[in-house]
Amino acid sequence: MNDIERTIAYLGPAGTYTHEATGLFAERLGLYEPVLVECSTFDEVFDCVDRGRAAYGVVGKENSLEGPVTATLDNFAFRSQAVILAEHVMDIHHCLITAKGAKLADVTTIVSHPQGIAQCRRFINESLPGRATMTTTSTAQSARMAAEDPSIASIANAFAAELYGAEVVARSIEDHLGNQTAFALIGRPGTTFPIQPDDAVKTSLALFMREDRSGTLNMILSELAYANINMTMIQSRPTKQQFGDYMFFIEFAQSVNDMAVQTALNCLRMKLREVKVLGSYPVI
Repeated sequence: MNDIERTIAYLGPAGTYTHEATGLFAERLGLYEPVLVECSTFDEVFDCVDRGRAAYGVVGKENSLEGPVTATLDNFAFRSQAVILAEHVMDIHHCLITAKGAKLADVTTIVSHPQGIAQCRRFINESLPGRATMTTTSTAQSARMAAEDPSIASIANAFAAELYGAEVVARSIEDHLGNQTAFALIGRPGTTFPIQPDDAVKTSLALFMREDRSGTLNMILSELAYANINMTMIQSRPTKQQFGDYMFFIEFAQSVNDMAVQTALNCLRMKLREVKVLGSYPVI
């Protein structure tokens, strides 16, 4: 296996939840010494895969609080030929992190990604009242800052604390329990992924209308319902062609290889401008 075949691009920096998910995908792929490429944007992750710099990429797909990651959806629909090879849903548990040996009484500033601070506002107000807050580009960056300065506390994951040599002071400090993010492993068409018998399978589609006309969404839903397809997500996005022109993302809990699914997709292909299969993949 050459270096490219062992390479996974991911949204950095090191220590993010995406980085943690990358390790889980690498283990399932049997890549125990993967070559990791740290990217600064979702576009860069997709470009690494499309241009052959990496065999795989890991991107955020959907968060239970914030909804679908629109940058990922737009890449699938408009920019990239990459497909989803697998999905992993990770529980998001924020931790309060400080430098080793630091005292909370000495903490003057709490730093994190804006979402990290917003999702832990109750804990901040109750446990660290009066402290200033400062946003960073990632939770991982905040953990690195806290590890180097005892006056700073970070909101990040335990993975980042271990990576940067910081200390976890409190765990699961998020306001809303059940915060989860779905991460997608992507690759070029034809790339395989090991599937186990007990893996659940999902299929993702991007559907483009021929024209804006009444009843199109009803037609799409009717075709899926007639095939007894259990749809789990639908999301509209502008096509970026003209104002008011939209397309749909749809996910359902069946394989694209099922005969009923193939029949439904063939019917949709006759009625829509394009039916783009973004992947039929295991949820691990």
